[in-house]
Amino acid sequence: MYTLDFQEIDQAKLKLAGGKGANLGELSKIKGIRVPEGFCLTTIAYAEIVESNLEINGLLEELSRISFENREEVAKLCLGLRKVIEETAIPEEIIQEVNRRLSGFEAGTPFAVRSSATAEDLPTASFAGQQDTYLNIIGQAEILKHISKCWASLFTERAVIYRLQNNFPQQSVQLSVVIQKMVFPQASGIMFTAEPVTSNRKVLSIDAGFGLGEALVSGLVNPDIYKVRDGKIIDQKVSTKKLAIVPLEQGGTKEIELGIGQQTVQVLTDAQILQLERTGREIEAYFGRPQDIEWCLEAENLYIVQSRPITTLYPAPDMKDGKNRVYLSFGHRQMMTEAMSPLSMSFMKLMFANVTNTPLIEIGGRLYMDSSHEMHSPLMRKPFIKGLAAVDVLMQNAFAKLAKRRDFLQSLPREKKQMVGVKLIVYWLIKTIQAYIKNDPALAAEFRERQKAILRNLEQQAAQVSAEELLSFMQKSLTEFKDGMFASYGVVFSGAYAVSWLNKHLQKWLGEKNAADILAQSVDNNVTSEMGLELLDVADVVREYPAVLEYFKSPGDETFFEDLAGLAGGPAVSNSIREFLKKYGMRCSAEIDISRIRWHEKPAILVPMLLANIQVYEPGGHKLKFEQGLEAARQKEAEILSRLKQMPGGKRKAKKAKRMIRVLRNYAGYREFNKYVMVCYEWIVKQALMKQAAILREKNLVREKEDIYFLTLEELDQVIKTSQLDYETIEKRKADFAYYQKLTPPRVITAEGEIISGEYDTGGIPANALAGTPVSAGVREGRARVILSLEDAVIEDGDILVTTFTDPSWTPVFVSIKGLVTEVGGMMTHGAVVAREYGLPAVVGVENATKLIKDGQRIRLNGTEGYVEILA
Repeated sequence: MYTLDFQEIDQAKLKLAGGKGANLGELSKIKGIRVPEGFCLTTIAYAEIVESNLEINGLLEELSRISFENREEVAKLCLGLRKVIEETAIPEEIIQEVNRRLSGFEAGTPFAVRSSATAEDLPTASFAGQQDTYLNIIGQAEILKHISKCWASLFTERAVIYRLQNNFPQQSVQLSVVIQKMVFPQASGIMFTAEPVTSNRKVLSIDAGFGLGEALVSGLVNPDIYKVRDGKIIDQKVSTKKLAIVPLEQGGTKEIELGIGQQTVQVLTDAQILQLERTGREIEAYFGRPQDIEWCLEAENLYIVQSRPITTLYPAPDMKDGKNRVYLSFGHRQMMTEAMSPLSMSFMKLMFANVTNTPLIEIGGRLYMDSSHEMHSPLMRKPFIKGLAAVDVLMQNAFAKLAKRRDFLQSLPREKKQMVGVKLIVYWLIKTIQAYIKNDPALAAEFRERQKAILRNLEQQAAQVSAEELLSFMQKSLTEFKDGMFASYGVVFSGAYAVSWLNKHLQKWLGEKNAADILAQSVDNNVTSEMGLELLDVADVVREYPAVLEYFKSPGDETFFEDLAGLAGGPAVSNSIREFLKKYGMRCSAEIDISRIRWHEKPAILVPMLLANIQVYEPGGHKLKFEQGLEAARQKEAEILSRLKQMPGGKRKAKKAKRMIRVLRNYAGYREFNKYVMVCYEWIVKQALMKQAAILREKNLVREKEDIYFLTLEELDQVIKTSQLDYETIEKRKADFAYYQKLTPPRVITAEGEIISGEYDTGGIPANALAGTPVSAGVREGRARVILSLEDAVIEDGDILVTTFTDPSWTPVFVSIKGLVTEVGGMMTHGAVVAREYGLPAVVGVENATKLIKDGQRIRLNGTEGYVEILA
């Protein structure tokens, strides 16, 4: 089967016709849609050329063994492959089949000869523009020559590198060639059925230019841009179009310069714009997802020459009621923006529904919170937006931008659902006032002991729970867990209020920014910073034993403690690590995701942090670092109080400031304990879940214990009770999860899929500096260590950590670095709190920091003003 007519092709023929060919076949079946006639030379023909050619296969084998970063070698191999393919004779039977199809057209008919790869125009990867297209090709000999050129274009350098970066094996990609009757349009362009910048699914965007569409695609001209929503043109931009690409009579194309009078003429009439919108929506409905559509207009006839999925869109909320809403990213609030497994999301949804009555929804493998009520209510809108400053300034700025759109606010539903209930807010307010008035460090210690007792009780209960009672136990235990946590929030909020009060008033009185950062160093009751310091104690044990240090260069994951047992000093190191794990082994990077590997499960994760501690610190680093921070805080307090007393009304100001400093010192550290308790509870639940997973594996109901991560809690409960499982569900969710992992989640998204972005005011920072949010004062220069995984955290003295986000599990790294830059965060997020306590300058919310800053570059971060400069 060398050729297929478009009418013979559908998505089931993807492997034969490639992505472009399959989509053209589908388009040809939509009633009322004009598609220029044509056929596909299938991948069978390409396979005959490639599979029997030893030289091609040898070059492909070489290509499969090199990295995309080795550009010189990639280019050399690609050149060789293209040359061999273009010089390989096309078999006679393929030529005859092509001629048979061409005989159905008039002699001299011009064609477009277009590449159509099997890894192209797919729902999750477009690969658009990676292979070549040739226009206005006339005559059998020229068509055959350009078929070979299309085959060869599978190995352009850009196509090969794109596949390497997206993990598509080179040998697995096949190429079909589309041979399609040319259309000679007066206008052509591209239509996106979802607005490509904001991702709004309700807004359709059209780019239009004169002549063939290649002028637009290649960037030779600025197109007219039209925006349409619900049959109404909402925006038009008519550009100056100096050039057009037109066909030549003898074949091929050329650029022409448009006359002055035509350059600023609107390409499409309003009626044509609306006709395009209707056609675009029909195509979108047919394919069931937003489309990127190529169109052309010839003598008032609208032709569609391609439609592909828009793969760059973040998934829109799956809302069935049609109401507009706005959602904020739960992951950005929790400092974990990576995709979560279905089990993790259902666990988190259960927890928040029971603990705060906050409904969470899934979008793109992440959790989001519906903030429509807060934005719709004039009473709640302002405090809601103001409160986001402590979480993420870019998120705050996005909502502030949205607050100016009155039409959007009016479109939000009049519902009474809110993220946190009024009763709970009033309860917390009362507890905050009580804690503030008491101002006693014993109060925080009392709450710590109370919550530890609750955890011990829940752990004992979990050990006795049967499989059938597991879900019920989780639902009931959350009430006990909630009661212990909620009572302590007065301490948390009192500490946060003291930080805010001090920063505001000391800047006003003394002109000093972020003074609370130094005052917060080495506070009591901060379980997260304590964890980092206690790992220094473990490092002191490790440094005594050369055999252990040698083993730590390449530790075993599965046999870690067994290996240590046989080394000189190994038992002592094991004991020290085990004691550390008793308190902190439930932690890990991205720890709100219950499916993540905990330190208990893989203690070797701690090794790079221990080695960094040994390199950076002398023995006794724990005590020294804590005392240095404590002394810095004491000196800062004395300095501030002394300066205030010399001012008019100084005694009164100093008295207020002293009280607030005491509130800060007594309570600010406790802010981390509730997160610690939540993770401890998670570990209790995870152990119970994995115990049941092991039983399911013994019964051959799951292939691997970890497969339960791709079920919801309710589904897992049914599997346990019925001993039945549809494995296709797990396989599909694994594929979805792999796709979601590649996405960058937006901070704010609407029910229409529109992404609302926030920006910084960059007026007060140096040119070319990267703007962020200052969360821990100070200026520091050093080598940037761009680290995306905690397991890769190899730190040297003087390094500045640059990463996407930090949660409490990153704290042991903080003791070895000199500064912190993250892409996500706010004043009261975990990384910011610990950075202040350790005296580390920190800037968070620096968009794309891990891409714009290269590992090893020298940078300067200003944690007082909030920016990062790349020095070299």
